[in-house]
Amino acid sequence: MKNETFTTVASFQYITEAQIIKGRLESDGIKVFLSDHLTLDTDPLVSKAIGGIKLKVLSYQAVDAQKILNSIHKYSLDDTGNSIHCPNCKSPYIELFSTIKDLKSLFGFLFDVLFSSRPFYTKHKYRCEMCETEFNLK
Repeated sequence: MKNETFTTVASFQYITEAQIIKGRLESDGIKVFLSDHLTLDTDPLVSKAIGGIKLKVLSYQAVDAQKILNSIHKYSLDDTGNSIHCPNCKSPYIELFSTIKDLKSLFGFLFDVLFSSRPFYTKHKYRCEMCETEFNLK
């Protein structure tokens, strides 16, 4: 009989992140258990205090689960699947963000959505987490 104890392999601040990763691991045959998610469903403000939602797997599957977790890219990828790097500091820690920053761009976005027109004021850029450089890919 295999060891039936669970080991924590990751923790998440939000239930949506945990559920996505749980589904990914389960699709590869890993048995997953989430702990503290009901507590955070009740009071999400205590997430940091209790260490977030713990993703646990059977102890004998922990190494396989960690390999899968390591293969998941947490940052932006280009159209060919390669990591995007900052043009300034060459960091791979790049996030995609919306440029809706002021009232004009918000109203433009809402107008475009309501009337199914092309969004003129909604643009997306990339931002480096290390040096805060904002850039476009093309």
